[in-house]
Amino acid sequence: MKENLPFALSKDRSFFESLSDWIGDVLYDELPEKGFECRDEQIFMAYQIEKSLKEKSVLFAEAGVGTGKTIAYLLPAISYARYTGKPALISCADETLIDQLVKKEGDIQKLQDTLGWNIDVRLAKSRDQYLCLKRLEHEQKTNNEDFLLEIEDGIPDFVYGHQSLQPVHPYGERSAFPDVNDEDWQKVNYHPIQQCAVCDIRNRCGQTIHRQNYREAADLIICSHDFLMEHVWTKESRLREGQMPLLPETSMIILDEGHLLEFAAQRALTYEVQSQTLVSLIDRVAQDGVREKTLRLLEKLQDSHDDFFKELLVHAYGEEGERLHIKKTDLVLQIGRQIVNLVDQILEEFVFESELYTIDEYDLRMFEEYLEQYVFSLKLFVQKSDAVDWLEEKDGLETLVIMPRLVTDILNEKLFTSKLPVVFSSATLSINKDFTYISDALGIDQYHSFSVPSPFDYDEVMKIFGHSIVNMTKAQKAKELLVDSKEPTLLLFKSKHDMVNFEHTLTAEERLGMVFEGERELSSIVRDFQAGLISTLCSYHLWEGLDLPAEALTRVIIFDLPFPPHDPLFDAKRKFSNNPFEEVELPFMLLRLQQGMGRLIRTSADHGSIHLLLSNEEKQLSTSFSHVLPVEINWV
Repeated sequence: MKENLPFALSKDRSFFESLSDWIGDVLYDELPEKGFECRDEQIFMAYQIEKSLKEKSVLFAEAGVGTGKTIAYLLPAISYARYTGKPALISCADETLIDQLVKKEGDIQKLQDTLGWNIDVRLAKSRDQYLCLKRLEHEQKTNNEDFLLEIEDGIPDFVYGHQSLQPVHPYGERSAFPDVNDEDWQKVNYHPIQQCAVCDIRNRCGQTIHRQNYREAADLIICSHDFLMEHVWTKESRLREGQMPLLPETSMIILDEGHLLEFAAQRALTYEVQSQTLVSLIDRVAQDGVREKTLRLLEKLQDSHDDFFKELLVHAYGEEGERLHIKKTDLVLQIGRQIVNLVDQILEEFVFESELYTIDEYDLRMFEEYLEQYVFSLKLFVQKSDAVDWLEEKDGLETLVIMPRLVTDILNEKLFTSKLPVVFSSATLSINKDFTYISDALGIDQYHSFSVPSPFDYDEVMKIFGHSIVNMTKAQKAKELLVDSKEPTLLLFKSKHDMVNFEHTLTAEERLGMVFEGERELSSIVRDFQAGLISTLCSYHLWEGLDLPAEALTRVIIFDLPFPPHDPLFDAKRKFSNNPFEEVELPFMLLRLQQGMGRLIRTSADHGSIHLLLSNEEKQLSTSFSHVLPVEINWV
């Protein structure tokens, strides 16, 4: 149900004039009277967003930790949504940030309780955050692990019930199954090969029901950057195919932790070929009754596919666990062209197979769609082009990833040249108030920007210690710090590879009280950490967005300076820069470092210490990063 504007409109004053007056009343008077600590930086930010709405422009809103950024953008966003009749879209870096924004003690709930508002806010999570009933059924036929029973118990009665008029409600999101680890979840969640449009249980699918639910939002839709980018890339193709876009029309976009949008765009604008997906699909369609010619072609395709990945793996190089460079040998290109030819023949044969009805219609459509994407990807790979490609492990499988071009041109074309107000909100968007790095990375030519500092007195509440690692390993130093004090600690790694290596150095006794990202659903780990059930949280993703006030987090250990990896994607960025260290590596590291340190002090009641574990080489770079530290570093 749509709610009225929180202020009255008059004929002699524009909406924006009335909005400006109302923002002042709320932030200067109403909220302070009810116990809120409203700050000049927050008020300035709210007025700059109001200006961006009026001019329908892009705004980089950099405001330090503790400014109250969320309330500063919620007030104008909700008002503008009600004025235009279209919801505002808030895009967060990941699902953990979404959960923090809508938690019971979050700012949205505070505004509802304080101002007496009824805010209609709905979540639009990434598709891989939802259960796929088809994949669950398939897994249940071949697997009897306990996690399947847990998921089955969480499915509401109406999904498999046959009674009419049963009430339907959203279900099946990742956060509903906190004890299922990431590896098991990836066996039953949505996968891009699934053909939702022809699925016979689509109307009972949790993802479908969630989508119908958030389309009806009046005030706010909250999604992840990944989902927003998938919407941007697929909108035109879905409309051509007669499908609705993933997201409805919105009045504005707020990019919370907007400095991470580039990486979400890169993930969305890729084509993937996994080593086992084709094999499993061939097994599903190679049945009795299929014509012999088709079976022979499928067998040749599987053999060529296996040979292709064997050749890729032999000549791939780089750091284990990261994106690997690919050496395009003559043999791998030859096999790739053979596969393209075989797929073209198989798709022709499937025309005849569809008329014989020997293959399940859903399986056939799914395989055809997959083969079309598969052959398109391989054509990009074998052709000479500007595409960037690499090999990595995803969901435990070797995966060829192909990105046709860098994202700047496409983002500029599809997102930033429209007349839609876009607000980037973060504590770290600039390098010394210079927004060139992020604007160039995203292809944004015209924008407004501002930068306001944090209101906290960091000298009083924070200490930073630099540990020069000489006669021991970083793992030994980290363990020494953890033994010396059992205070709530966030241990940040620059990559999953580094985190796993550290985990392997731990004894069973040392591992007590520690939890590593990926063991189970991340937001449930964060909740247990905040509740004091975990003493040390090890992560490679929580450099931003983690918001644990007071005694819930009093120490952050940064294992490495978070420079970008030497992988094909960042190497492509380095290749197109005049000075890779100054233009790519250092800005990335500085933004990431500031975000990591920003996890410690979130409110005026917070205190604690930051520990930087630095090799000799990293310590020599201290003059390059000391200017972004909130307080002077103490060398140990």
